[in-house]
This record gives sequence, C-alpha cells and structure tokens, in this order.
Amino acid sequence: MTAKPNLSPGPGKTIPLRGMRGMIADNMRRSLDEAAQLTHHAECDATELFATKERLASQGIKVSIEDLIAQAVVTTLANYPDLNGRVEGKEIRLYDEVHLSYAMALPGNLLAAPTLFNAGELSLMDRSNARRELAERAKTGKLTVPEMTGGTFTLSNLGLSRVQFFTPIVNLPQIAILGIGETRLRPWVMPDHSIEPRRIMGLSLSFDHRAVDGAPAAALLTELCTLIEKG
Repeated sequence: MTAKPNLSPGPGKTIPLRGMRGMIADNMRRSLDEAAQLTHHAECDATELFATKERLASQGIKVSIEDLIAQAVVTTLANYPDLNGRVEGKEIRLYDEVHLSYAMALPGNLLAAPTLFNAGELSLMDRSNARRELAERAKTGKLTVPEMTGGTFTLSNLGLSRVQFFTPIVNLPQIAILGIGETRLRPWVMPDHSIEPRRIMGLSLSFDHRAVDGAPAAALLTELCTLIEKG
C-alpha cells in the first residue's frame, strides 16, 4: 500500500517583523490606515528624455533617467505647491522648498527613503551626485534622522523592472509620491497622426486626498508628462 504524501506545509523560513523591517511594516500599515490614498496613472513619451540623457553622456555628463525625472518633478512642483508638503495632525503644511525623498531598496529586503533637502536649488549634476551619495550612506546605515523623516515629496523608481504602473504608498506624513514604471518601446500616434516607435513610460502618482483633490493631482501629472516629453 502506497503511503499518502504529507501535504502539510513544512517549517519553511520565519522572518520576525521587528527592528528596521518592523518599522517599515508599521509605517506602511499606518499610511494605509490614516491617509485617504488615491492613485492617478499616466503614460508619457519619454523618447526625448532618453535622447537628452544620451546627449549629455556624449558631453561627459553622466546622469540617470531618474535624475532627469527628478529635475522635471522639482520644476513641476513649483507650479503645484499643494502637493509639496506634509499632513501633520490636523494641519496641512506646504513648503516653498522641495525636500525630495528617494525610495530605495537596501540589503536585507529593507526600504529607505532618504531626503535630499532643497533639491530644487541644486543643478542637475549636483542633485545627481547628492542622490548617489545618499544611496551609499543609506546602504551603510549612516543617514541622519532628518534625512529619514524630513521629505516633502517622494520618488519611487521601478523603471528597471517590467512593472509599468503600480500603487506607491504615500510616505507619511508627506502628501504625495510619484512611482516611475517601466519604459517600453511601443507604436505611438504622433501629432501629425503618423505612427512611430517611441519609448513610453508609465507614471503613477499616489496622493493623500485629505490634503489635495484629484483635479490638481491630475494637472500636476499632466504637466509633468508634458515636460518629460520635451526632454
């Protein structure tokens, strides 16, 4: 008589939700519990943005697509200050300066979102260098408390994956977060109605509906796409 296979789950691996992993889990849960979150999605033609990256590289200026998007974000936020801020208690605090947080994966399945203060006042190259320096210090656990908690807007980049759209969780107490998805080569209808292969990027903007309505969030995302399409 053949013995029946044991279909009960094995012990597998147990990962305690404590320490940094526990803090991340608590913050994500608190964000979904407290904020009235909504996400807008948009496609934009990033062909000229990639052309700008290549043109700068030919001049010895090496920046990433994320750096160029950050440039577009800080420029666009100047026209939509209602999304550059924080909800603290019963108050909405808006900022003239953009303190830009970068969500980034760390070793050990951890996540950090260190902040680059006064990002709009930096040149493209200075901002790119500062972002890389932040990433290095994040990996070695050398970020300061203000760098971990002081942002007013966050970028979350999954552009190297095959995820075109997603729902980034608002980095409380911030008001909004932009998710950068995959860029795909696709047929695209041009203004003259011709069809060309273009690099199409997916963007996802999550925001706290307690602080800002859907219309200004949609307007920001639309203007951001327009700026990206100009390169």
